[in-house]
Amino acid sequence: MTWSEMQPLLSQACWDTLYMVGWSTLIAVVGGLPLGILLVLTDKGGLVQNVVANKLIGQIVNIARSMPFIILMVALMSFTRWVTGTTIGREAAIVPLAIGAIPFFARLVETAVREVDGGLVEAVQSMGGNTWTVVRKVLVPESLPSLISSTTTTVVALIGYSAMAGTVGAGGLGDIAIRYGYQRFESQLMWITVAILAVVISVIQFAGDLAARYLHRRGGRSGPEPRLRLLKAKEPAPAEVGKVA
Repeated sequence: MTWSEMQPLLSQACWDTLYMVGWSTLIAVVGGLPLGILLVLTDKGGLVQNVVANKLIGQIVNIARSMPFIILMVALMSFTRWVTGTTIGREAAIVPLAIGAIPFFARLVETAVREVDGGLVEAVQSMGGNTWTVVRKVLVPESLPSLISSTTTTVVALIGYSAMAGTVGAGGLGDIAIRYGYQRFESQLMWITVAILAVVISVIQFAGDLAARYLHRRGGRSGPEPRLRLLKAKEPAPAEVGKVA
């Protein structure tokens, strides 16, 4: 197969992969972020402690995470057909990709949020902040660098999942590698596909690491700015200091 024959196939496959991964990542973040925060809030000693709810959510997340993706795709075929009207194509692949990524991302969010300094939470509560204020002002901003890294990890995992989805007609680079590289013995095309996947993953990982480091320097977890703001908020005004004196 010549390059002029491979180029349109690779271009369409790259677009299909980015389309599937992009939408799946968006759905995974929207669904996994509140789920991960809820796992922290409902845990023992959490702000809205509910051990029963925490165990139930945790078990659902664990079961979903333990299922191999190729089996998950097959198990969700009826649901995928109900949602998209088909089980073949990039739109159909988004359903199992997103459902498989939500519990994966939720556990990463839980880990990131648990590492937030409890002293900051107590400081906001002492100033009258409710649970929503703690989540919005402390938990999410302080864990943002780790959340960016978690999103990057999820995107990389979804690229691998999308390649597996290509084995059942989802399209994308995985479909090209299987249909042409393996079944038609076009080894050159298969290795080009592998190289493209490696480059895409490297670029995404580099961008994610760069964004996480930038946010960390700007005052994410362990950064000075949030702590300084909280300390300033707790300091008494100069007039009040004079009155006390």
